[in-house]
Amino acid sequence: MVEIRKDYFTDKLSVVTSDRGNRSQFKSFSDHGGKCPFCPGNEEMTPQADLVLVKMGETLVKQSDSEGDPVRGWVVRVFPDKFPIVTPNAAPSYGEAPHYSEPAIGYHYIMVATPKHDMAFPKIDIDQWTSVLATMQDKTRWLYAQRGVGYVAIFINQGKIAGSHIDHPHIQLVTIPRLPPVVEAEAVTVQNSLNELGICPMCQVVASETGGPRQILTTEFFIAFAPWASAHSYEFWIYPKRHQTSILKLSQKELMDLALILRATLGGMSKVLGDCGFNLVVHNSSEKKTTKQIHWHLEVYPRVSNWSGLELGSGVFVNEVSPEAAAEQLGAASRKELAHLVGIT
Repeated sequence: MVEIRKDYFTDKLSVVTSDRGNRSQFKSFSDHGGKCPFCPGNEEMTPQADLVLVKMGETLVKQSDSEGDPVRGWVVRVFPDKFPIVTPNAAPSYGEAPHYSEPAIGYHYIMVATPKHDMAFPKIDIDQWTSVLATMQDKTRWLYAQRGVGYVAIFINQGKIAGSHIDHPHIQLVTIPRLPPVVEAEAVTVQNSLNELGICPMCQVVASETGGPRQILTTEFFIAFAPWASAHSYEFWIYPKRHQTSILKLSQKELMDLALILRATLGGMSKVLGDCGFNLVVHNSSEKKTTKQIHWHLEVYPRVSNWSGLELGSGVFVNEVSPEAAAEQLGAASRKELAHLVGIT
């Protein structure tokens, strides 16, 4: 059974599934001498990949697995999750309030970000990050072309504390039939401001944080900063400087710049916090919900502390490191990373 259930009183959604328990067979692969299903040579352990990036000379070529003959020597590999959260074959049943439910129809894909098992995200080089981001664009466009896709959620869970069962760096893409509540709330705020004032409030945030005490790093096209009301210690966001509704609209030059700021800030985070788990999420405008647009951005949540009953029960968050102090530490480390990266590229 897999279905989306809505909270009695709020817009909170839960995907209820009983089909993912078998993931436990993957838990010990990475650290106990077994085979990692995401490593080169173990392609038969995953579903067939329908998008594989392969380097041929100086050119990157898109390929796909053939039945019983997976592509070898890949740079990035994308395939359906073996234990998906959602499924295109969900039963078409609906429930009425207060027990509202709808079918969890959708697609769940894994994007293996590097063939190197021990190459953590903060260490992936700029060229590889650029390849990953370009592949992400391709797969996201394909997903939006599929029937019933309202939103493509793109996220990274790095480390067990962040919800990952496999250490090998990978990104997940999960589609749902509607906008998720967090993005919906952002879209409503943006739309109201545009209607009433003719101003994007997210553009105002970018302007107000530029050069301020919470700025971490800027590049040609992006700014990274610690948000004013951070829910997590050392949380930071990355925004495009110009108003842009979707990561799908990035040019090749902007993709390379995004790869640069991602590598520098994640590397800076690693220098400050060590080998900590983290989550990275993309807040994007839906290609299907054209009237509900946001200024797209990335949010990174280092998992250096756990939420208590106050956070879980009230939605009031206790942050023991001020965003200003976090920005000062992350900024110093990220600028050193950037200088090193620019010096070697």
